[in-house]
Amino acid sequence: MRWLLFLSRLAFICGIFFLLTVSLQISSWSQDEAVTSTIVIIGYFLGVFIIPGVNFCYLLVLIIRKKLYPVPLWLSIANLLFLFLLIFYIFYLNFHPNE
Repeated sequence: MRWLLFLSRLAFICGIFFLLTVSLQISSWSQDEAVTSTIVIIGYFLGVFIIPGVNFCYLLVLIIRKKLYPVPLWLSIANLLFLFLLIFYIFYLNFHPNE
């Protein structure tokens, strides 16, 4: 079960980078292109796969064992919050009329 703790920490980092990427889209606060591209790659592309995957693993572990032993509660709640933010952002991009 240490693998779930590792993936949870990785998903948390990807969630933080996702928030940084959204803030970069609102205002360009980073002038270095290498830093900006790294933030965008980790935030958008890794986050889209890692965050839902970890939450799916949470669901499977809860169904099988009924409790997430090695993962702290705040970390699992934060990853669930990042999942909801990611889903909301995807729906906002796809269904918001750009005028």
